Amino acid sequence: MRVLGIDCGTEYTGYGVVDLLSDGQSKDRLVCIVCGAIKVSPRDPMPTRLSRISIGLQQLISQHQPERVAIEDVFYATNVKSALKLGQVRGVAMLAAASAGLLVAEYSPLSIKSAVVGYGRAEKRQVQQMVARLLNLAEIPEPADAADALAIAICHLHTAATLERQSTDRQSKDPRSQAPHVKCHPERSNPTGLPVELRSRRTPTP
Repeated sequence: MRVLGIDCGTEYTGYGVVDLLSDGQSKDRLVCIVCGAIKVSPRDPMPTRLSRISIGLQQLISQHQPERVAIEDVFYATNVKSALKLGQVRGVAMLAAASAGLLVAEYSPLSIKSAVVGYGRAEKRQVQQMVARLLNLAEIPEPADAADALAIAICHLHTAATLERQSTDRQSKDPRSQAPHVKCHPERSNPTGLPVELRSRRTPTP
């Protein structure tokens, strides 16, 4: 699975595309495809900044073809005005994903830290260091927004993998999942008793 993580910001919007690959021996590994940040000038009008962020995300989605998009669902701002601006950026990110037909997953900061570090109260530096380790990178990605975006993508991949394993375990333990598929009663679904293709081709009797 390939996931685009987006760390929304009014000046730097971080992005990171991560692949979850399997070597065929039940061992998965994470691979960083690309990461960086879309920088906009705070001197530009807000509509101009939103447009540049939208275009940048659309180009990333078109070029790298992620299967899912993940963003942070709870954000912190110093004041109401900053919160409103950040909310606008999140809306643009969601729109870019939805316009490409992609589902958007949202994760709280606590969930992201727990998935990456294993501790929901981890420091920002700890998260960035673990991102570099999980992706086998020589150094922490720069800018910091890119590392945060990679952490969001990793969180989604870990969450999706966990849910898939849980679903597989439930199916293997549920005896009903092994039962043969039973079709509808033929008298209700097919009164003639003939296959559908034969009924549709049968010539009426004169």
